[in-house]
Amino acid sequence: MLRLPNAERLCAGHRSSIFARSGLQGGLTRVPATTWRNQQATRSRWATLQAGEQKSGHISTGPNEGILFFDNVFPFRIQKIPFIPFSVGSRPLRFLDYFFNPSIMGTDPQRVLEKASKEKSLNINVIETLLRLKEGGAFVKFTHDGSTPTTEIEKTLRQYLKEQKVRPLMIPWQRMRVRLVKGKPWVEDMFRFPSSRLRVEFIPSEPGAEAVELSQEQLYAFFRPYGKLGDIITQPPDSKIVPKYALLDFQAKPKAIMAKNCLHGYLVGEAEGGGKTGTILRLTYERKVKAHWIRDWIVNHPRIVIPIVAALIATITVAVFDPIRTFFVKAHITRAWHVEDSRLFKWLKGYATDIIHWHHKKQDDDGMEAVWDDRKVNIEQIQTWLMETADTFIIVQGPRGSGKKELVLDQALKDKKCTVVIDCKPIQEARGDSATINAAAMEVGYRPIFSWMNSISGMIDMAAQGATGVKTGFSETLDTQLTKIWTNTTTALRSIALDMRHKDDKDAHLGDDEWLEAHPEYRPVVVIDNFLHKSQEGGIVYDKIAEWAARLTTANIAHVIFLTNDVAFSKSLSKALPDRVFRQISLSDCSPEVAKKFVITHLDSDVADDPPNADGSEKKLPSQHRTDLAELDTCIDMLGGRLTDLEFLSRRIKTGETPTKAVSEIVDQSASEILKMYVFNSDESDTGSRRWTSEQAWLLIKELAQKQTLRYNEVMLSDTFKNNPEGTLRALEQAEFITIVSGPNGRPSSIKPGKPVYHPAFKRLTEDKVLRSKLDLAILTDLTKIENATIDKCEQELLLLSKLEKTPAQLTPRVQYLLTKLATSQANVEKYDGESKVLKKVLGEEY
Repeated sequence: MLRLPNAERLCAGHRSSIFARSGLQGGLTRVPATTWRNQQATRSRWATLQAGEQKSGHISTGPNEGILFFDNVFPFRIQKIPFIPFSVGSRPLRFLDYFFNPSIMGTDPQRVLEKASKEKSLNINVIETLLRLKEGGAFVKFTHDGSTPTTEIEKTLRQYLKEQKVRPLMIPWQRMRVRLVKGKPWVEDMFRFPSSRLRVEFIPSEPGAEAVELSQEQLYAFFRPYGKLGDIITQPPDSKIVPKYALLDFQAKPKAIMAKNCLHGYLVGEAEGGGKTGTILRLTYERKVKAHWIRDWIVNHPRIVIPIVAALIATITVAVFDPIRTFFVKAHITRAWHVEDSRLFKWLKGYATDIIHWHHKKQDDDGMEAVWDDRKVNIEQIQTWLMETADTFIIVQGPRGSGKKELVLDQALKDKKCTVVIDCKPIQEARGDSATINAAAMEVGYRPIFSWMNSISGMIDMAAQGATGVKTGFSETLDTQLTKIWTNTTTALRSIALDMRHKDDKDAHLGDDEWLEAHPEYRPVVVIDNFLHKSQEGGIVYDKIAEWAARLTTANIAHVIFLTNDVAFSKSLSKALPDRVFRQISLSDCSPEVAKKFVITHLDSDVADDPPNADGSEKKLPSQHRTDLAELDTCIDMLGGRLTDLEFLSRRIKTGETPTKAVSEIVDQSASEILKMYVFNSDESDTGSRRWTSEQAWLLIKELAQKQTLRYNEVMLSDTFKNNPEGTLRALEQAEFITIVSGPNGRPSSIKPGKPVYHPAFKRLTEDKVLRSKLDLAILTDLTKIENATIDKCEQELLLLSKLEKTPAQLTPRVQYLLTKLATSQANVEKYDGESKVLKKVLGEEY
C-alpha cells in the first residue's frame, strides 16, 4: 500500500475528525474519531490530490497491479462553480471532497470493489483511490494474485455494475461504469475541462523512431468500445504538422472521458498496426468550437439576419421608446412642465403685482374686445359644439388676418386646459423628410426623435436590397414616421381624457369607449392651424393629418378644430370623413362700425393704463382730444375690416400720423407687395413655381380697379385666360390675390380682391402711366400672338383646300368661315398694333 505524504496524512486526519463530528460516515451515524482512524488504518486511504502520485501527473503500477477508471462517481460539472477554487495556495481545498464525498453520494469505488470481490469471488485488493472532480470519476489502483487476467476482472466488474445499477445520488438518471486503464493515464489538475472531442496524437515509442499514423478503421476499433463515435477526422495528407494527429467526436462527453483516461499512453504494437517499434497514443481534450461561426453565419445569411435585426430594432423601439415618447407628448399637451402654469408661480406673480404695479399690456390684445363682442355668437357656438357628442370636424374658415386663431384659442378655448395646437405651416414648408419629421414632432412634443437615422437606414436598406435582392423593411418612409408620431399622440390624448375618470363616478361601470362617448366635455381639443397652407405643394402632410383627425373624432378621443384660409377645404377633408357633415364657421372682415371701434379702443388702451394725473384731473383719451379721427370713417371704408390691416393702421396713427396719411402709406405698401408677388418675377411662371402670368394678374388688377366685383365666367372667357382659366384663378385665390365668391348651389359666381385694401391698391397701380403702358403692352403683345396663331391656322387650312382640283360646294361655308375668321383676327391685329404704338410712345416719353 502506498503511503501519503505528511501533508496528505494531516489532511486525512483533519477530514476524519470532521466526519467524526458531523456523523456523515457509516450510514450517517455518529462515529468516534478514534474509531474512524482505526477503520481508516485497515482500509485504503483517499488520495484527494488532482495531480497524481507525488504530484507527478501519473499513477505508477507494479507486477500484479492494475488501474480501473469509474465514471459517474459524482457530477463532473461541479468544477465550474465559480466561487469555490480548487486550492488555496499549495494546500488543497477539502470542501468539495466533503460535500461530494463518494460515500455520501453512494458511489464509493472502494466499497463497490469490495462488494463485487465478495459476490463474484474476485481476489483483488484496493491500494489507492484518486478522485477526478472535473471528470466526475475516479482512478482505483488495485492488486490481484495473477490467477485471473485483468480483462476478465474488467468484464466481471462491468457485469456487476450493470446488474446492481449503482447510481450517484445527485445524478440518478446515470449509472456508474468501469473500464480497465490500458495505457498510462495523465492525471493533471490544470484548468482544463472535458469535451466530447478527443485529439489523438501518434507519438513514437523511442527517441528517433517513427510513429505510424493509424487509419480511421484502426482508430474506430480502439475507441468504439468506449462509446458511440460521431465522426473521425484524420489529418490531411499534405499537412506538415507534427506529431500526426486525428480528431474523434464522441456523441456523449462521459464516453470521451472514459476513452481518454483508459487509452492515454497506450502502446500500439506492431501486430495492431503501430509499426516495428510501436506507436503511443497521446490523448487530450479538444474544444469543439468553430472559430467565428456566429459571425460567418450572420454574413452568409443576410436574407434571414437583416429582417430579424430590423424586427428586433422595431420591437425594441416600440417597447422602450414609445412609452417615453407618449410621456413627453402627454406632458406637452397638459403643460406639466410649464412653470408659468404652476400654482407657486401664479402666487408669486400675484404677490409681486401687489407690490409693484405693472402697467404693461400686450398691444396685440388692445381693442379686441370690440371684435369679440361682434363675434360672440361664433364663440358661443364653438363652446356649445365642444360639449356635444358629435364625431365630426369643427372648421373655422376665413381669410388670412381675420382672427381665426385668436377667436378659437383666446376666446372659445380660454378655459380649456388640455389643448394642443398643430401648425401645418412649418411642417409643410420643411425641406426634406428629416426636417418634416422634426417639424411634426415639435408640434406635439414627440421626443426623442431620430430623424437623422431615416437617411442612414435608407442607405442600409438599399445596400441590403442589392445583396439579397429583396427589400428588408429596415428603412421607414415619411408616411410611416408621420403615422408613428400621430399614433403616439393618439395614445397620449386618450390617456389624458381617461385621467378624468374616477372609480366613484356613477358611470364607473362603463367601458373606456362608452365613457368617452358619454363625456365629450372631458375630451382634449386638437386645433389644426394653417390647414391647406400651400395646398398645391405635396398633400401627404395634409392627408395624414386629416386621416389622424378622423380617427380622433370617430373614436371619441378628442375634439378637432381646423383653422383654414382655403375655401375648398371640404374637398380634402371629405376624403377622411366622407359620411359626415362638417360644423363650419366662416369669418369675414369686420363691419365698419366694429372696425372703427377697434381702432379707437386700440388708441385709447395705452393712456387707459397710465397712472392718474397728479392733480387728480381726469385723463384725456386720444379719441377725445385728437381732431383727425374724424377721417376714420372714410379711411376704414377704403381700408376694409381686415384685422391685420386695422392693427397696422392703429400703430401708424399712434406714431402721430393722420388716418388719411396712414391709409395712404398702407395702400402704397400693398401696391408694392402686389407688384412684387403677383406681377413681376415672371421667371417663376416659366419654371412652374407660379401658375399664372404677369399679363393675367395685370388684367385682373385693371378690371377690379374699375369694378370692385367681376363675373367669374366673364374672366374665364377672356383670351388672356385661354389656357386653363379655372386652374389659374384657383391658384390666384390660393395666393390670396383674389377671392372667389360662391353663388347659388355652391358654384363660383364672382371675383373680388383678396383683401379690401387691394381695391385702392389696384387703383393706385392703374394710375401709374408708365406701369400701365408697360403691362398693357405686354397684354397686347400676348393677344397679338394669339391672333397671329389663329391667322396661321386659317391660312394653312385654306392652303390645303386650295390644292383641291375643284372645290366641292359643301366646302364653300367652311371657306367662308375661315375667311371671316381670318379677317376678324387681322382686324384685331391691326387694332392691337395701333394701341401698341400709343403705349410705346408713352414709354418713350415718360419716366
